[in-house]
Amino acid sequence: MEIKDIISWSKDYFLSWSDFQAEPNSAAYEDSSSNIKYHHTWTVDSEMIDGQIFYFINDINLTTQFLKHLSWVRDQHATQQLLKHEQGHFDLAESLIPEIIQSMKEKFQGKRFPTRGQNDEQRKQFAKGNSGLLIANELENWFHKLHQKREQYDKETNFGNNLDAQKLYNEKFAQLRN
Repeated sequence: MEIKDIISWSKDYFLSWSDFQAEPNSAAYEDSSSNIKYHHTWTVDSEMIDGQIFYFINDINLTTQFLKHLSWVRDQHATQQLLKHEQGHFDLAESLIPEIIQSMKEKFQGKRFPTRGQNDEQRKQFAKGNSGLLIANELENWFHKLHQKREQYDKETNFGNNLDAQKLYNEKFAQLRN
């Protein structure tokens, strides 16, 4: 995946239809689809305790990303109203970041995890790999929660066609930009 295919959420950037670069899915009911994921970075520290090496997960950062080459719209339905609804999917994912970070801090902060390896370099590699898997697994759980919230958003707004419900969501998402 190239960097030009990814848009990181920013309070100063709003999606445009030119960001939806995939071919429409002819089997899909929806008129558009936003493919969104979380990108994570973190640091790993380690120390020797009672002759065993343990690692600690610190400084987890998340970025909400829109994947252009996996997002699509049917051209005949590319209205501003629908675009605002799709921006809402991006904003919804971003709105979960504080909750996800808090959950990960509770799960990982201050906890030590054993590592293996024959030398410092191997132990560092195993610690980095294992910590990455722990974070990825936790994010997978959150991605399922995001999926449920996105379905609820689509249902409540009728894919942006229920203007009153969409307006309520838009007002909530506007708070992210303050």
